[in-house]
Amino acid sequence: MILRDILNIYHSELDAFYGKNEVDSFFYLLMEHHLNLDRIHLVLKPEYVISKTEEQPFFEALSRLRLHEPIQYILGATEFYGLPFEVNKDALIPRPETEELVSWIVSCHSQQNEVSTLRILDIGTGSGCIAVALAKHLTNAQIHAIDFSKKALNVAKKNALLNNVDIDFSEVDILNPSTWDLKFSNVEFDIIVSNPPYVRNLEKADMKPNVIDNEPHSALFVDDDNPLQFYKAICEFSKACLKDNGSLYFEINEYLGNGMLTLMKAFKFKSVELKQDIFGKDRMVKGQNF
Repeated sequence: MILRDILNIYHSELDAFYGKNEVDSFFYLLMEHHLNLDRIHLVLKPEYVISKTEEQPFFEALSRLRLHEPIQYILGATEFYGLPFEVNKDALIPRPETEELVSWIVSCHSQQNEVSTLRILDIGTGSGCIAVALAKHLTNAQIHAIDFSKKALNVAKKNALLNNVDIDFSEVDILNPSTWDLKFSNVEFDIIVSNPPYVRNLEKADMKPNVIDNEPHSALFVDDDNPLQFYKAICEFSKACLKDNGSLYFEINEYLGNGMLTLMKAFKFKSVELKQDIFGKDRMVKGQNF
């Protein structure tokens, strides 16, 4: 079958759900993944023919896209901060805004990392994207990462291996203080970072089916009446396990920036800073332990 004809089928089947540009993006990702061809190949060879065997994954992916399954889960892979990651439904798909959080940490601590060994903790590591990216770019650092989910930790461990970085992973529930003591009773960190669950249930109506129906809700949603539950627990943990003048970084809900400033000041963090993402949304906050 002519490859461009399959692309036309994708548009006829999916444009109404996703839009033409996103459907193009899906198709070119599949081309690269399954055929090792880039998009210019279709321009240069518009009559390029693929075999029945080569067709199969395209039509399998089409069926899954009709059901709003994320392309990253279909491929079993994605890219984050220029690095390859395996992904499945046991962990959230890494987001571009989280790359901005990593970039902020790297830019603030690269010089410090050159002269000392930073000890960093990633809380709620999920796929391991933050921990792995920091390990790659702050190469002298000792990276620790925790999650309450064994399945998510398995994904994160695979991604550390895939990217050839050394990270200490542990199963710890940040909402259960008794599990903190088992692992971190005598440990202090230079940097603690977290992208915890922060989407309120009231915001579900604004989310796309590919997220709601596929990604783990435990990593996404919080109760409407206690949306900063994880942030409070992490602030409490950080007061005990962050060095004096150590830095705490969060990714946050864009609607709760002022609430986060109030929370961190209530926990006596100093130099608290709220940072917007590239779209001008309140997305990150940091403070120093006092």
